[in-house]
Amino acid sequence: MTHALQIESCPQTPRHINRFLKVSYNIYRKDPHWVAPLLIDSKQIFSPANPLFQHADIQLWIARRNGRDIGRIAGIVDHHHNSTHQDRCAFFGFFECENNSHTSRQLFAAALDWARNKGMQRVLGPMNPTSNDECGLLVDGFDSPPQLMMTYNPRYYEALVTAEGFTKAKDLLAYHVDVGGCPRERLNRIAAKTRRKNPGFSFKTVCRKSLATDLPKIKEIYNAAWEKNWGFVPMTDGEIDFLADRLKPLLTKGLVWIAETKEEPVGFLLALPDFNEALKPLRGRLWTKNVLSLIPYALGLKLPAGCRIVTLGVKEAYRNRGIEAVMLAECLTTCLRLGFKQAEASWVLEDNLMMRRLLHPFGGRVYKTYRIYERGV
Repeated sequence: MTHALQIESCPQTPRHINRFLKVSYNIYRKDPHWVAPLLIDSKQIFSPANPLFQHADIQLWIARRNGRDIGRIAGIVDHHHNSTHQDRCAFFGFFECENNSHTSRQLFAAALDWARNKGMQRVLGPMNPTSNDECGLLVDGFDSPPQLMMTYNPRYYEALVTAEGFTKAKDLLAYHVDVGGCPRERLNRIAAKTRRKNPGFSFKTVCRKSLATDLPKIKEIYNAAWEKNWGFVPMTDGEIDFLADRLKPLLTKGLVWIAETKEEPVGFLLALPDFNEALKPLRGRLWTKNVLSLIPYALGLKLPAGCRIVTLGVKEAYRNRGIEAVMLAECLTTCLRLGFKQAEASWVLEDNLMMRRLLHPFGGRVYKTYRIYERGV
């Protein structure tokens, strides 16, 4: 007997959140590139302890047929986004679905109805759950696993999303850098020249021990350097503290940099080893026999083959002085010392021409494209 499709509203209880997260296992069970995020970390995103929910609302839905969960979606209203951009916008996020347009249509209908009832005028996404987190639908570059904290999805998702009237709002680009092939001498010359021309600047690396001291500087730089970027919403102190606590175990000395003058912090670069390499065998669960493969990484005895440059920004008044190039050169020098084969710089807005030009001398090439979509409600 075939049962009709059901779209179930999902309460934010631990049991239901666990069910919501596990929908992805049905979707990707035969996908060789998917890396299951650690469930223990993903659950933190939906926890009442996440400071995002001091200014955001979220609703979850699960699609179910024949006793099996086959899709999911979240609706999010970030009131800080709407006040910052004078917008009436909801996000959709955490979308997963079988290759069935009827199922995806019902999921999107639930999210759109919810947004409409909230008084919103348009929907933007995917945001998981905001632009300060994982976001974007992979539309090009399906031949390799995602890097740490980057999204991944089947190729057919693009057709499911556009069938519901969503159109491109913005593309986000991921650059691949061959670390061994970087023009190291040229980069060192650029860094040395910048230091000579700007003797008032200092550059320091951030490590786990110094994070508490450096975090106020990082907060100041982050909210100032990205304030004019498309879709950017300043993070509250609580949100940055929450994210820092999640990322602290991953910090590696020489991959995180702050640029300063005597008066103020002006630039910040964050790169992280691509621990997806270590997480992939775990299938999202720490307590499995495969956890033994994680031990060498956890003890620092082994590093992944690559890293991801997560953020790189400089306050507007200090741009075009080579500060970004110095931090990038220092980061890639560390990558060479640690034996990384490649690095990914992601994500970069398609119209961020300054950053795109900066990456070319380092051998950067676009190898993955992620898309943010929009539509009216």
